[in-house]
Amino acid sequence: QFFVFCHGLLQLSQLLVSGYLKSSISTIERRYGLSSQTSGLLASFNEVGNTLLIVFISYFGSRVHRPRFIGCGAILVSLAGFLMSLPHFITGPYEYDQSVASMFSNTTDLCQPAVPGSQGNLSDAGCTPHAARENHEVLLVMFIAQALLGIGGVPIQPFGISYIDDFASERNSPLYLGILFSVTVIGPGVGFMLGSAMLRFYVDIDKVTRDEVQLTNKDPRWVGAWWLGFLVAASLVAVSAVPYFFFPREMPKEVGEGLPFPLVLLRNLRHPVYLLVVLAQVNLSAMVAGLATFMGKFLERQFSLTASLANMIIGAVNIPGAMVGIVVGGAILKRFQMSLRQCSAMCVLGMFLCLLLAFPLLFLGCPTQKVAGV
Repeated sequence: QFFVFCHGLLQLSQLLVSGYLKSSISTIERRYGLSSQTSGLLASFNEVGNTLLIVFISYFGSRVHRPRFIGCGAILVSLAGFLMSLPHFITGPYEYDQSVASMFSNTTDLCQPAVPGSQGNLSDAGCTPHAARENHEVLLVMFIAQALLGIGGVPIQPFGISYIDDFASERNSPLYLGILFSVTVIGPGVGFMLGSAMLRFYVDIDKVTRDEVQLTNKDPRWVGAWWLGFLVAASLVAVSAVPYFFFPREMPKEVGEGLPFPLVLLRNLRHPVYLLVVLAQVNLSAMVAGLATFMGKFLERQFSLTASLANMIIGAVNIPGAMVGIVVGGAILKRFQMSLRQCSAMCVLGMFLCLLLAFPLLFLGCPTQKVAGV
């Protein structure tokens, strides 16, 4: 039970580090002049190290000291979180455009009429070119941090699940694993709530006084303290990693040697049910990753919300929805004792309802604003 508590806390902390980036992606774009293409690549780069190693690490899990490997992975995740905040400390203060008069503060970075209040034709010739240059030094640090985050996260979930499955009784094992999967679902929502709280503070809160800041968080030039959440999450991961170095090594239950890794991989690849489950999970993860990364930015741009409010909305919807889904799904499975085929049918029904409810979103939104030269 103590291991389940520690692992639940560690998984939540890890998801805070990885999920917090998605909640602050638009803020980091604005701070360092990143394009959406670059920020999308950055947000997904942690999957590179994870994908390259997770199959091999999972297979050799029974041959190593799993709790210590989990602890070492958590240390790497913590280091990645601290590295993600490093660009704030190695770059100068944030400098925002002060050339726009206060009466136009709600249209910063847009071309203004020569005479206030006039609606004359605007062209590119009347606009001052303003091109943000991507900071390659900052990008290098962030990409390294994301790679470390992916590598460090490799042993955490597979080793933790197998460790619990080996030692817990057949009666308690589903309960413990259900708790961990619940944390996995709820974790990203907590990350967005953390982002909502941190982005209310000005980015250079440690460098300037509040009186020196002439912006509010409703100003489009506002940049929140994106780096602060990484420090909080990384510190929590570091604390969560300590107990793992004191857990005992597992006692293998199997008798004799298992199949070699190539044969195990080949057997799984020839199993149609396994391949379909993997394909479904890949497509689901791709959809969720895209939504989680850019949903906040979409809400900011489409509905003129602050980054803090957009993150709060996402987190407030995600957490209750995940909890209701887990509880209701578990109750249905227990009540009707559903078979594997029936469980698959329920998943298909759930995805169909999601698509059906998502269709009206194509017709919702605000009218596109008129921008000179576009």
